[in-house]
Amino acid sequence: MTLYATLITLLAGASLVALALAVALAVALAVPGARSSLVEGFVGRAAHPIGWAWGVALVASVGSLYLSEVVGFVPCLFCWYQRIAMYPLVLVLGVGMLRGDAAVWRYALPLPVVGALIAAYHVTIQLQPSMDVGVCSAGVSCSARYLAVFGFVSIPVMAGAGFLLVGVLMAWVRSIERAETWSDEEEAGR
Repeated sequence: MTLYATLITLLAGASLVALALAVALAVALAVPGARSSLVEGFVGRAAHPIGWAWGVALVASVGSLYLSEVVGFVPCLFCWYQRIAMYPLVLVLGVGMLRGDAAVWRYALPLPVVGALIAAYHVTIQLQPSMDVGVCSAGVSCSARYLAVFGFVSIPVMAGAGFLLVGVLMAWVRSIERAETWSDEEEAGR
């Protein structure tokens, strides 16, 4: 297997793992008992999930640069929009992680939400090109797929999985910050 095939398969596999983790974490955060365990276990340690989100954003950013700069895939318009949402996450989450600042979710969360919406539309027009409203009429077609690992994992599927996991991790950080705030308020009231 060539280096390219190995890296693409690893990125696609990591995307599927990210998607599964995002769904499992979202379910756990929605179930009250699991949510309180997840939150209470990380009060004072929000830098951990922030760091994990930073790692996801870093891998996604480096992966996109590999595909365009090394492999030579020319990004379409929606790929650029997804990059615009992903690349700043590396910096924002990196600073939040280094500072241990749980409030970073306020600045970071809009980016994966917007990025996931763009990725979802991008996947949709790849699967149903007739749904393209003509935004990608110039340059590389947004409905074209450079790759389909495992038969369905395309570049916007990979980006979407990354955005979903970062978004759910930021929702978790939000819950941790709220628990820390309540804990501080209880101590102040004593």
